[in-house]
Amino acid sequence: MRILNLSLTFVFILILSSFPLSAKLSFVGIGVSDIEKSAKFYKEALGLKEIGRYDSVEVDNSDGSKWYVDEIVLGDDEQGTPLVLMNWGKENRSYNGNNSKIVFVVKDAVSAMNRIRDAGGKIEREAIPHYSIDGGLVGLSRDPDNYVVEIVQFNVD
Repeated sequence: MRILNLSLTFVFILILSSFPLSAKLSFVGIGVSDIEKSAKFYKEALGLKEIGRYDSVEVDNSDGSKWYVDEIVLGDDEQGTPLVLMNWGKENRSYNGNNSKIVFVVKDAVSAMNRIRDAGGKIEREAIPHYSIDGGLVGLSRDPDNYVVEIVQFNVD
């Protein structure tokens, strides 16, 4: 029995070793109720730029049905992970970000929080020192669909 367990463990390790050791997050997508309003918010609040726009993208489901999604991809000139705003205009979907958080690392958290406020975001906690980031600041806000937008500044000069 012990030999069988060791053999199975060895096979399991071989299988796991065939997978890549790391993966890079390429995009983060969130469903939004008003794609233009959300794009405007992220552009104004965090300086993201539109790097792609896709209207009525047809998605085939495994059951043969289809749905259509509009997407706007926002980023900052190929640095960081782009944010994909998605809206299913032909479907009755609920958009509520209560259980989601998007984290942005910035150089000036206080300024970012002010831009979020100016763009119509709700501030839940100003950018203040936080025990989890020694010498840094963390602020919490909400976007138009209630997603938590966390702002992190690692080193305060």
